[in-house]
Amino acid sequence: MYFAKSGAEAIIEDEVTSCFSTAELPSWNFLTRTNQGYQFISVRLTILWWLGCIFRYAFLFPFRYLLAVIGVGWLIICTAFIGYLPEGQHFPLVDRFKRQMNSYVTLMCYRILSRACSLIITYHNEENKAKNGICVANHTSPIDVIVLSCDNCYALVGQAHSGFLGVIQRAMGRATSHIWFERSEIKDREAVAKRLQEHVEDENKLPILIFPEGTCINNTSVMMFKKGSFEVGGKIYPVAIKYDPLFGDAFWNSSKQSMVRHLINIMTSWALVCDVWYLPPQEKQPGEDAIQFANRVKALIASKGGLVDLEWDGQLKRKKAKEEWKEKAKEDYSKLIKVD
Repeated sequence: MYFAKSGAEAIIEDEVTSCFSTAELPSWNFLTRTNQGYQFISVRLTILWWLGCIFRYAFLFPFRYLLAVIGVGWLIICTAFIGYLPEGQHFPLVDRFKRQMNSYVTLMCYRILSRACSLIITYHNEENKAKNGICVANHTSPIDVIVLSCDNCYALVGQAHSGFLGVIQRAMGRATSHIWFERSEIKDREAVAKRLQEHVEDENKLPILIFPEGTCINNTSVMMFKKGSFEVGGKIYPVAIKYDPLFGDAFWNSSKQSMVRHLINIMTSWALVCDVWYLPPQEKQPGEDAIQFANRVKALIASKGGLVDLEWDGQLKRKKAKEEWKEKAKEDYSKLIKVD
């Protein structure tokens, strides 16, 4: 009966794959963004839903789209202009002016983009805000960058892209030091670790914003943190982000949705309401390795954000389970049926 029960639970809903789909809402919110989609409840609610749908798509979406175009265009123009200013020890005054201009422009542009997403953000414990080093946070959507960058300036680490997103990355990279890399190249991973170390050791550079999960989770759980950013050394500044799904779903299911579709869903929602908690900086304790350090920071973020702390790798969203995990499950099962 235990094996039958475990098999049925694994087929119906396990704790891993449920994190890679939109979380069900306990109540209806006049959107069609849950797994069930729009359902007929009553004539009155149906009329209200259609009126809300027309208002969101005919009025809110064009206005937000215009704001997004203005914000992105202004970000590219300003960062490209700032990139032409010299920097380094030979130009101390110009270098300081360049950093100040980049901070001002970045905050301004990200706040314009937050209006395009109708973000309503509440920041808590701002005295713990990162000034340098590495800032780590749970990951729900690419919008997380906008959420955090409305209140502080960060250097970003992420995968290098082509096309329009690549244009934005190159423009931002000229204004300040960001780290873009190809995930498929092992040599590039080693270069990223080296550049992270160099970045953290320079106190004049912005704090690095990293999402150690490596993929988007549906804001109900926090999954395994990759240990790379916890091997660099120095202080780690944890940040917990929790979205309220009542007015809009911020989760990006990258395996089923394109980035454009995800942004359209956000700009046609009522709003994105979220809370951000800045946690006290953490350092590696004596006798603690990078994996234990990462798990401790992850537990702090999960506890503060009211999220479930899971040990599973978020890359299970795209890859099959490792053989050693299967063997571990077999060992646990064998202990149950072992007879002395």
